[in-house]
Amino acid sequence: MESLRISLEIVLPLFLLLAIGYAVKLTGMMNDTSVKQINKVIFKIFLPLLVFQNIYETELAESFRSDLLLYAMAGVVIQFLISLCVVLLAEKDNARRGVMLQGMFRSNFVLFGIPISTSLYGDAAAGLAAVLIAVIIPLYNALAVIALEMFRGKKPNFFKILLGIVTNPLILGSAAGILFVVFRVPLPGPIAETVSDLATISTPLAFVILGASFSFGDMGKYVKELFLTVGFKLVVYPALFLGVAILLGFRDAALAVLLTVFAAPVAVSSFTMAQQMGGDDKLAAQIVVFTSILSIVSMFVIIFLFKELAFFG
Repeated sequence: MESLRISLEIVLPLFLLLAIGYAVKLTGMMNDTSVKQINKVIFKIFLPLLVFQNIYETELAESFRSDLLLYAMAGVVIQFLISLCVVLLAEKDNARRGVMLQGMFRSNFVLFGIPISTSLYGDAAAGLAAVLIAVIIPLYNALAVIALEMFRGKKPNFFKILLGIVTNPLILGSAAGILFVVFRVPLPGPIAETVSDLATISTPLAFVILGASFSFGDMGKYVKELFLTVGFKLVVYPALFLGVAILLGFRDAALAVLLTVFAAPVAVSSFTMAQQMGGDDKLAAQIVVFTSILSIVSMFVIIFLFKELAFFG
């Protein structure tokens, strides 16, 4: 019962925030345009400040784990390669192939990683997640661009990929946090308080806006694609990569961070990228919706099992 209670305490607030966002949309208080505008502010200001604060308040020497970084990076690349084989065999439409490939390997690690890790293990896990963001987010972005360019019939523009990585707000937030810690730059009190306030509201606001972005209208057109993509994203890959992580000895905070790398839903930005790069953006939107909703259930089950089996202490 204790494991059940802890699992509910971690996952239920996320579900309620999504539900509130969707309810707000139904009332007409926000439309698609306002949702996109607020989402842009969250992505460019609030989440980078959250990442910055978590790194700034972390002892880097304690939070840097080369084994965790290497396993997460290797896992993401292997996911990409397996997913590429799957979509080539299962889907004929190139516009859908790139979107499915992106949907299978790319996780909303920033939005889910820090709150779930913190709920389970406090600041120690938040520090691990924040440091990992600096490595995993550039990797996700580079592979996502390659995935969509590959099926657009053009060679990937590596300069554009590199520019997109170095100007990504989350990467800039990570880099700033690391620099401030390494060079021991103190934040003046009023600035530190402002950063803390904005970082505190970033996660609940991001989940509310994610809920407000849900649309179920095109589901019937993509049953096969959704079943395949969601199945790999939330069942096959978590079972495979978390299972191997356990065999390799990852436990507690490190395993909690890997949970959100391999079991979180696809990033919301995957829809925007598909829209801008010739992918099937309606399919991309449905993948975001269904992985976000169903991940609440799948992560609840994983957290409960890991608690029961003492992989989470």
